Amino acid sequence: FENKDKFENAYPADFIAEGVDQTRGWFFTLHAIAVMLSETSDEIKKINAKVGNKGIAFKNVISNGLVLDKNGNKMSKRLGNGVDPFSTIEQFGADAARWYMISNAAPWDNLKFNAEGIDEVRRKFFGTLYNTYTFFVMYANIDQFNYSEAEIALKSRPEIDQWIISLLNTLSKEVDSFYADFEPTKAARAIQDFVDAHLSNWYVRLSRRRFWRSDNSDDKLSAYQTLYTCLVTIAKLMSPIAPFFADRLYNDLNQATHKEAFESVHLADFPAYHDDLVNKPLEERMQMAQDISSLVLSLRKKVSINVRQPLSKILLPILDKNFKHQIEQIKDLILSETNIKDIEYITDTAGFIKKKVKPNFKSLGAKVGKDMKLVAEAITNFSQDDITKLETEGSIPVLDTKYLILDTDVEIIAEDVPGWQVANLGKLTVALDVTITNELKQEGISRELINRIQNLRKAKGFEVTDKINVKVSDHSFLSGAVRNNLSYICAEILADSILIDNQLNEGEIAQIDENEILIAISKI
Repeated sequence: FENKDKFENAYPADFIAEGVDQTRGWFFTLHAIAVMLSETSDEIKKINAKVGNKGIAFKNVISNGLVLDKNGNKMSKRLGNGVDPFSTIEQFGADAARWYMISNAAPWDNLKFNAEGIDEVRRKFFGTLYNTYTFFVMYANIDQFNYSEAEIALKSRPEIDQWIISLLNTLSKEVDSFYADFEPTKAARAIQDFVDAHLSNWYVRLSRRRFWRSDNSDDKLSAYQTLYTCLVTIAKLMSPIAPFFADRLYNDLNQATHKEAFESVHLADFPAYHDDLVNKPLEERMQMAQDISSLVLSLRKKVSINVRQPLSKILLPILDKNFKHQIEQIKDLILSETNIKDIEYITDTAGFIKKKVKPNFKSLGAKVGKDMKLVAEAITNFSQDDITKLETEGSIPVLDTKYLILDTDVEIIAEDVPGWQVANLGKLTVALDVTITNELKQEGISRELINRIQNLRKAKGFEVTDKINVKVSDHSFLSGAVRNNLSYICAEILADSILIDNQLNEGEIAQIDENEILIAISKI
């Protein structure tokens, strides 16, 4: 029996993969041969007994689905709808193509292949992750961060750092479980959601000012250590699906810090789950902040009020006795993210926010059957008190308690109030004051001016640490906003001075609220 030791270590296979059309020709044949050998070969019998095998050729099987064209037709030479994999990889890269195929559909499902989807993955996922990396590297180079400082204990770090580390550990556990269960699609989607929704669009954006500061405080060091940990861990988690990108990301980070001794991400240890780093109440609290911010931003978009325009307040109906306490802990994050001045709480929404309820027929179908019409009518006629009870208690009886309606059996919609915009997500309701006072308007103009100057700095190739002098043309809508917010504007754009010049005839043309102005900036 040749190569007996190698055979023992490789038999039975942990898993095999082949197309769905090979069910009989490959999957069955392997098992049939394994069974026959286990009955006829003494050597195989001994190996089976040694490894605890019962005559099987493999422990798991992945039956790959078919790759179809974007219209759902099977690719064939006759139809001429085939895609050359080599030209696709040359155009988009192997990792982007692989990530698209794995994240778009489970391996055993058919995949409608569309090259536009690969380009979207490259931009939205790989582009977002790369931009997060370049943000880190840019400021790490400025501050010469190389992780040589002592590790800051997690409990000593700001809550936003504790939150992302907690979420990162939760992600590591989930992804490890998905890989172990042969669910690469779920793993890819979980990683992608973390990078896009949490790391880039929340953590980095809310932490930017910590990296901008000129001092080398523990807060800034904590931000560096936390973001580095996230990027290195993501490289490890994604490496089975995107081996080349992950290895480059890992090595580039490691060359700058020498934090880890491995030459490749594929030689590094897979991220371990640390239960003591997970803080579920903090994760829930931060999710609430994200949900509230998302609702406010959607209301801004609905009435076309730019996020750079400050607004006075939002109202939040109190859901339970802990609600206000939870929100107060994340209040500053919400206000910063949505550019709102304050949050106020109301306990009785019946006199202010009106709600209506619609049946969820899909959820109710199996529950009420032939009584659907009667139940739907009862739900539609719910009073404001009935809706409040359903939201707070999670259920309410109908038709003389014949059926118990859950909050998942209906859709609750909040109606707008004059001067306010209202939206809700599940039990959560937000009312946004859309009145813009003259003071708020001027602050909004100053923020728009900051944005135009920052764009000019970037266009001229200025470094983020370069200080500048600024001249702007005199304009009635602008001068008051500049005077009343001068120190704030200067601090944001790193300007020693801003001169309003009614004789200015050179510079770059910028538009703010349909008004054209000239802006001239120079490096000090």
